[in-house]
Amino acid sequence: MNAATARARAHAALTDLRPQPDDIAADAIAGLTRSPRQLPSKYFYDAEGSRLFEAITRQPEYYLTRTELALLESTMPSIAQAVGPRLHVVEFGSGSGRKTELLLGGLEDTVAYTPIEISRTALMDSVTRLGQSFPDIEMLPVCADFTRTVPLPAAGQRPHRTLVFFPGSTLGNFDEADAVQLLTSMRGTMGDGGCALIGIDLDKDPAMIEAAYNDLAGVTAAFTLNLLARLNREIGSDFDLDGFHHHAVYSRERMRIETALVSDRAQTVTIGARSFAFAAGEALHVEISQKYTDASFAELAARAGLRVTHGWNDRTDAFGLRLLQPA
Repeated sequence: MNAATARARAHAALTDLRPQPDDIAADAIAGLTRSPRQLPSKYFYDAEGSRLFEAITRQPEYYLTRTELALLESTMPSIAQAVGPRLHVVEFGSGSGRKTELLLGGLEDTVAYTPIEISRTALMDSVTRLGQSFPDIEMLPVCADFTRTVPLPAAGQRPHRTLVFFPGSTLGNFDEADAVQLLTSMRGTMGDGGCALIGIDLDKDPAMIEAAYNDLAGVTAAFTLNLLARLNREIGSDFDLDGFHHHAVYSRERMRIETALVSDRAQTVTIGARSFAFAAGEALHVEISQKYTDASFAELAARAGLRVTHGWNDRTDAFGLRLLQPA
């Protein structure tokens, strides 16, 4: 299949449910009204945010992506045996699809692939490329916010089971209650006979963790600030990008990175008719990145009606993959 044919097939199958400006503005205003103030991390991923995140994954300090890629590559025969053949693979937050390529290449006779991604550009780019690499797999992309209920397109061929794929430790970006809700949603997506393959970042040396979110090249800082640039462009807010700076620190007590944009001075931000006054040094929380132990992850999964049936770690126990099935 050539590139033009792959693009045409992907666009024909696309289900477009991406958030609209009114939805984004409502979420931003709700977050800025809270104490402490926050913005949803899901809005990091416009076209520029997706590009910057891919650049983050290639920074020397950012161990997560290269470790998970190597782990997937080394464990795919074991994963394929555990999940079986003829799957409908559903990926939450598919991004560039680099990990997906390893997964689809290692599975047996996959029927269909449904990536759910909030960035339309990243979604279509990855599906076009994957469609060329795997012409026998039906591509059914959905542009949507996967944190909300998403109706899945039906595959043309009947699969034996559904595999939810959620790599990158993205689950760690959700607080405990939201993570349980998301895992519960995944349980509904996979059905009683399905399973989920989840990437988790494991608790380790705090210095190693903090360095990954504060790269010396400043790519993560640019990625974080791009959230404000996106809001200015799409909902007409007036955040001063020179008036905030990136701050990410590891909380030993909560086992998570906490990322904020800190106001450099007293200033006021407006969205439509609403105004929000920031004090100098006030933090606008934009993301958490939870780290796990085997016990803490198993407990989280159990609250969503799931159990860990298989687990794979890299050789340094820095990162893990866990296979979940309904309890």
